[in-house]
Formats: sequence, structure tokens, C-alpha cells
Amino acid sequence: MPRSFGRPRIGELLVKAVSVSLIAGAVCVAQQPATAAKPATSANSPAASGTPQKIYVVLPFENAGAPAKLDWLSEGLEELTIERLTTAGEQVYSHAGRAAELERYGLPSGSAFSHATMLRIAEDLDADYVIYGKYAVKGAVLTLEMRILSMNPLSLRPAVQESGPVESLMDLHTRLLWRTLSSRDGRYALSLADFTKRQRPLRLDAFEQYSRGLQAADADAKLRQLHEAVRLAPDWPDANFALGEAYFAKKDYNAALAWFFKVPKTYDRYPEALFFSGVCRLQLNQADHAEEDFHNLQEALKSTIANGADAPEILNNLAIAQARQGKVATAQANLRRAADLAPGEDDYSFNLGLLALQSDDAAAAADYFRQAAEREPDSAQDRALLIRSLEKAEKNGEADQEREAAKEAFGPNGLPPIQLVDSSGQRNETLARLTRIKAELDLSGLRAEPADAPASTAAAAAAGDTPAARVRRGRQELSAGNMDAAEKEFRAALATEPDNAAAHRGLGEIERHQGKMDDAVKELQASLASRDSAEVRTILAKIYLEQKKTDLARAEAEKALKLAPNYAQAKQLLDHLQNSKAPAKKPGGGGA
Repeated sequence: MPRSFGRPRIGELLVKAVSVSLIAGAVCVAQQPATAAKPATSANSPAASGTPQKIYVVLPFENAGAPAKLDWLSEGLEELTIERLTTAGEQVYSHAGRAAELERYGLPSGSAFSHATMLRIAEDLDADYVIYGKYAVKGAVLTLEMRILSMNPLSLRPAVQESGPVESLMDLHTRLLWRTLSSRDGRYALSLADFTKRQRPLRLDAFEQYSRGLQAADADAKLRQLHEAVRLAPDWPDANFALGEAYFAKKDYNAALAWFFKVPKTYDRYPEALFFSGVCRLQLNQADHAEEDFHNLQEALKSTIANGADAPEILNNLAIAQARQGKVATAQANLRRAADLAPGEDDYSFNLGLLALQSDDAAAAADYFRQAAEREPDSAQDRALLIRSLEKAEKNGEADQEREAAKEAFGPNGLPPIQLVDSSGQRNETLARLTRIKAELDLSGLRAEPADAPASTAAAAAAGDTPAARVRRGRQELSAGNMDAAEKEFRAALATEPDNAAAHRGLGEIERHQGKMDDAVKELQASLASRDSAEVRTILAKIYLEQKKTDLARAEAEKALKLAPNYAQAKQLLDHLQNSKAPAKKPGGGGA
């Protein structure tokens, strides 16, 4: 998704010289989770006054004549472009976010894209501009080429080229990107000198190690090369952050904390560092420090993102930290807010159920676990805790019916054993181990509009808003839990463009949130009629599963995987459907 806080997820570079290996440094500024958000609009933004900031998506560069050992520059130049756009104040998708989104639509993630595919990518990601290019090496001379595809109005700008010694890649790229941005409309706000001043000085050998570390498949090699990058450039926050992420991925939370601590507040990914630090603290059972980290994160977001403090992942983890300190009522309030903001997510209801059990309210726990099981029908753990809570609430008839339904869905031994009290008689510690901590932060949709953008929908419309801009605001309102405002934006987009797939999908999500499943199905089908999507088909399959329409759910999951064979959510759902029979009818009545 679009990059957050000017954070590049990304950028690295380069090539050293023929004598060393033409290593070509690195372009990747800190590889980021697939769940990145748009960067905040800052004083650095060159956006014209009164004009909503545009969104860029950058594609890998094509190797058009360089040695195979420089193939890594394909994504490297993509990452460097993303980093420098962000530093200049533009909104841009991260490499990881772009790749994840393309996977959902079954589109390729490599460097060979036709113009038709580029248009599809920009449309699916609601991007205004696509930047792509190629590179070649002849002797010791490197040639870079970059182009920009504009979506509104639709136009393909002429190619821009820069050539020079391989070791000058960084300077070549700076000039190339500035010239490309200037070619966009001839009125780019920054001079080449100002644009260059905003870019972080990058040491080539450190960038090489950093880039190779990010691209390394082996965890030990990744750490080794990132450590070398930090040795060469000790004050480089990208490398420090990347090391924190690498240790976090290995679940070495103490080591990860040490590197996240080195991330300065001025760094664009500082809020992410706070989030990951909080998660590390939870994993290390340092609840008081975790609570402080998540509170600090909320404060950091308030000035940058509209309703940033209400990101459900933050609320969930903050609640866990509070619950571990006995602040149960406050924790419950935060979890309820998280559940409201993410109606299709079972984890928040699940955690509410655990809190209810911790408070000896088995009946309430059963209600929460039932909600979780309905939201995620293929979760055996949700169903097991529902049954255990019903038994504890002495609703044995309902528990028996749920147990029979679970046998149909998961097989006779498909439910995990649930022990609410451990061998030492400690109940709450056992429940705490079951708590679901969110390890990824998704702030997409929560970013505020640029400060100088029209303040109201009416003013925005008067300013010539496009359907894409309305859909973006609709997503922001939806993420913030403002259903009425979100619906108005989606319907306004459809009034101008009746076949807008994103607007129909947004309305479908609202209908699902409100429990209007038949209406949700109609909207999602309308979205698919305009543009096929593995993600939308998977959402539709989940709704069918909630409606006990197993055959329809299976058909949609199969279509999703045919479209996007690597889409994990569709795979998981289809695996569940193929290994289970249709669930038995849910018992009626909750019993008092």
C-alpha cells in the first residue's frame, strides 16, 4: 500500500566499479510489511495548493542490457525511486505493498509489464501515475531510462534518459527522477537543486550491503549483510530499522528492540518502529512498557493521520497491554472499538471473549466467541472456545449442538484442546497465552487529506473531484468507522461512474458490516462484473460461508485461486472448504 510517513519502504542502490563486481549499490529503503500506508502530507510536499496530492506506483525496472549479476537493480531502482519520491513529499506505494496488491488481482510482479497491464495496475491501486523504466550497461557506462504514465488525463510521457559511469548511479538517478517529475506537467514545484538537497546522502558500499541484505532469502545472510551496512553507515536509520525488522522476523525480540531504539523520531518510519517495539514488549511480557509505546504511537499519529489513534491493530495491542495490568474495563472499550472498525476480523471478538472468561462472565464470552466463529468459520480455535464457554455458562445443550456442528466442519478430532487453567492452577496466564497480538500495522485509508485540500465533500465536488478521489475518501471514512460518510462518498463516485468496481466493493463492505448480507453480495457481484479480483471473490466466499452456502463459497474460492494462484487467504479458505462438509445449522437462541 502507499508508503507511510514518507517512509520509503525502501530505497537502495548501486554499483561500485568494474573492479569490485559492479556491485551497484542498493535501492531499497527498509523493506516493509505488506501492510504500509500512505505517507503524510508534509511541508515538503510539492503538491499545488488546493489540489489533492497524487499517488504514484513504481514498477521494477527492466534489465535491457546489463550483466546478469546486476539483475537485482530491477527492484533496486524501483526502491530507490520510491524512497526519493517519498523524501520529496509525494505519496507512493511501497514495493511490498505494490507486490501484495498485484498478487490479489493475479497480476505479475516482475519487470515485464505491457501498457495495458500498467493501466490495470494503476486502476486497481487507484494510482494517478505509474513510473517505470529500464537500465543497461555498455562498458563502464550505465544508461537509465524512466517514463511516467498519467491516468487523468490518460497520457504516456516521453522517455527520459541519463547516462554516465556506473559508479555515478546515485547522481544519475536523482537527475533522471527530477526530470521525469518535471515532464509530468512542466510545473514541478522543486528545482533540481532543492530536490537534490532533500535526498539523504547515501554511501554506495553501505547501500550495496543493505540492498543485498534486504533481498537475501537466507535469514543469517540477511543479518550479516545488514550488520555490515550499519557498520559502514552507523547513523543510517533505514539500515537500523531493517535490522530491527530482520530480528523481529526471527522472533528475537530483545535484539529487535535494540535496533528499533536507534530509530530517531525524525525518521519517516518512526511510528512503525514504535508499533514493533510495543509488540516486542508484549512478547517479552513487559506490559507497562508496551502500553507506553502504543500510547506514544497514538500521539505520534494524531498530528499526521486522521483518526490514526483508532487503527484497530493499535487498539488491540494497547488493550492487551492494559488487560495484563488489570485494566480490564479500558481494555474492553478499546477492543470493542477495534471490532467496530474491522467487522470482518475475528481476532478482536476473540480477545474480548478471553477477557470475558478472565472476568468469569462465561455467557458474554460465548457471545464474543460466537461472533468470532461467524466472522471466521474456518477457525477451529474460535469454535473450541465457543463450546468451552457455553459449557462453563452451563448451556450444555447449545454446547452439544456446536460440538456436532464442529465435527461436521473440522472432523471428529479437528478441535484443539482448551485448558482454561494450567497445571499450577493459573487461569489468567493461560488465557494470556491465547491472546492474539497484531504483528503488522495497516494505516492505509487513515491518512488525512492534504491540509489545503477541500474540507467538505461539496467543496471537493466543486473542485472537480474524480471518482477515484471520492473512493479514497470513502475508504478513509470506512477505516475510521464512519459508515454514513463512507457510503455518501462511494455513492457519489457511482453517480459519476456507475461501474466503478472499488465503489461497489466499498458499499459491499458497509452492507456486510451492517449485517445486510444479501445487499453485500449484490454490491460485491457488481464490483466483480466491472473488474475481477481474487480479494473480492474471497470476501464474497466468506459471506457465502457465513450464509451456509458452502457450494457457492467453494466456487468463489476456486475462481479466486484461478485468478491469483498465490493469494494466501483464498488458499486457506479453499483448504478449509475442501476438507470439511457444510457446517451444521447454527443453534438458534443464546439461552439466558
